[in-house]
Amino acid sequence: MPLIRYARVSALDQTLDPQLAELRQAGCTLIHKEHASGADRTRPALARLLATILPGDTMVGVRLDRLARSLAHLLQVIETLEARGAHFRSLDERHQPTCMRD
Repeated sequence: MPLIRYARVSALDQTLDPQLAELRQAGCTLIHKEHASGADRTRPALARLLATILPGDTMVGVRLDRLARSLAHLLQVIETLEARGAHFRSLDERHQPTCMRD
């Protein structure tokens, strides 16, 4: 099962390097990078990832706040992954609810 990583920073002066290092250490094989505000739900890299993720794949992020800004948006992304037969794992939130474990 491929691990597909997603990394996002909000500001142009922020770097993705720390997130990328953690994701590489976790064994991720593909990368989708994004520079976008957390409040902006139109994220092209996230949209491409969600459109192309395959059943059995696992999307990995460093923290939940890098994926979604609100609980409603987080649930929407998780539901999209589940509908596609894919999973989500956050590296920092080790004790996740069952619905978010891979």
